[in-house]
Amino acid sequence: MSKNILIVDDSSMMRLAVRTALVEAGYEVVEAVDGLDGLAKLESGAKFNLIVCDVNMPNMDGLAFVNAYKAIPRFQYIPVLMLTTEESSEKKDAGRTAGVRAWMVKPFIKETLINAVSKLVTP
Repeated sequence: MSKNILIVDDSSMMRLAVRTALVEAGYEVVEAVDGLDGLAKLESGAKFNLIVCDVNMPNMDGLAFVNAYKAIPRFQYIPVLMLTTEESSEKKDAGRTAGVRAWMVKPFIKETLINAVSKLVTP
């Protein structure tokens, strides 16, 4: 059975790049355009094994999204990899506090992304 990954990013080009890398590696992918859309996708009933999320997005940013979905018991164990331009220790600390499992800075290297995803994806 394939693993489902939710990509939450406001950039359509970034979603396409991440989707392409993940689909080529054999993953199923669902896309969300911001944190609010990400929550709606989680609530849709699909099971996700990992979330790849940006930090800076309109409507609901990535850290607010992680805090929101981690507060919902049935979603709290879905790991999240932040894929962002943010490199500050303050943002990374806030991510760790929220429950972020890994932090990767854009632009990403496909092999590095797939390696990180394969380590984080839940059974």
